[in-house]
Amino acid sequence: MGFLWSLIVGGIIGWIAGLIMGRDIPGGVIGNIIAGFIGAWLGGLLLGSWGPEIGDFYIIPALIGAVVLVFIVSLIMGSMRKGRS
Repeated sequence: MGFLWSLIVGGIIGWIAGLIMGRDIPGGVIGNIIAGFIGAWLGGLLLGSWGPEIGDFYIIPALIGAVVLVFIVSLIMGSMRKGRS
């Protein structure tokens, strides 16, 4: 049950990060879950473990890390689109 809860929380974190940045994450729900997990890892590296914890995610660092990840992915995807045209 803990793994399922982590998937749900990771998906919500990725979805909120996409809303904050105003960009969709490629891959839909799976992309949101991946962005939430990688964002939580990145946020933990950058900011440590503080704030409220839900589903083994520290929400504030995970959300900030996911926003940074969405920004980086949107830059990469934007440069790839410009390179094709």
